[in-house]
Amino acid sequence: MLYHLLYPLREHFFPFNLFRYITFRSAYAAFTAFIIVLIWMPHFIRFLRAHNWVAGIREPSLPRVSEKVGTPLGGGILILIAIVIATLLWVNLKEPYVWLALGTTLALGGLGFYDDYRKTHSSTDVRPRTKLIFPFVVGMVLAFVATYFPKNPYFTYKTSVLFLKDVYLNFGIFYIIFVGIVITATSNAVNLTDGIDGLSSGIMTQVATVYAVLAYIVGNVKLSQYLNLIYIPGGGELTIFLASMAGASLGFLWYNMHPARIFMGDTGSMSLGGAIGAVAVLIKQEILLILVGGIFVIEALSVILQVISFKLRGKRIFLMTPLHHHFEKLGWPETHIMIRFWIANIILGILALSTLKIR
Repeated sequence: MLYHLLYPLREHFFPFNLFRYITFRSAYAAFTAFIIVLIWMPHFIRFLRAHNWVAGIREPSLPRVSEKVGTPLGGGILILIAIVIATLLWVNLKEPYVWLALGTTLALGGLGFYDDYRKTHSSTDVRPRTKLIFPFVVGMVLAFVATYFPKNPYFTYKTSVLFLKDVYLNFGIFYIIFVGIVITATSNAVNLTDGIDGLSSGIMTQVATVYAVLAYIVGNVKLSQYLNLIYIPGGGELTIFLASMAGASLGFLWYNMHPARIFMGDTGSMSLGGAIGAVAVLIKQEILLILVGGIFVIEALSVILQVISFKLRGKRIFLMTPLHHHFEKLGWPETHIMIRFWIANIILGILALSTLKIR
């Protein structure tokens, strides 16, 4: 919005020329989202308490779980609000990829909101199959719409391969199914990771930052050619959307650090996970998610392996899943688990960026 209002006035007031730069608008989008969450979260916490949006006991066998009872649940609502406001303020509203990313985010945020409402007002969760089917359908819709945008002929059915330049996987008509799987996997992986104070929000800040760098590169003709990445016209505007995500997640982390004053809830985890998956699809870096969101992947895999092992052998691999609960059972303090997982994901993010040069 500000881009359209102020950039045309650059001939009358030269500093408005700054609005042409994605880096400038991204920085202020991150700051805007951060400030919105930082200032309004205390009021929002009181609002949630007043309307009985509070957490109950879900895993009574975990240490110190009773301390979390009564903590407001639904901080993801304010995260979503901050992302939408900051993005719309600073982005070029004519770029369709931003609207696709926002649409995916809000759709999955709606599912998460419904789940949080049921948890706090009826003590029942949304069925697991719904959390698989709904994101899958949203992902297929995203793929169908994005594939038929005429702006980029290289978008259709292709995705980049790690470490190899000018080599792409072409899924053909199965690409729509592939995208459905990506959105389902990312939204649920973040949702599973959101079980320790500060864990998901801290990692999401890192992941959004790395993907912001990637979005900027693929939206720049010279940089994308130099690094042998698929050029996505208009993809650079997704940098602003991702910067808003990083800023909002960082602002939320201020209140979500141990001991948490508020939880993200499924509204936040489902929407943020879907948002990262959507951006990965739109900039053709889906496979890189394995590294950039490595902790999310490991957390989800721990659950899958636990279920398979128990069904086939009748034995568990971990004391409890997702993986962070295994370390809780071993007696690790929450802060130790959180920071060590952060460190691990930072290293994975650096490795992910290094693959661009390896190509």
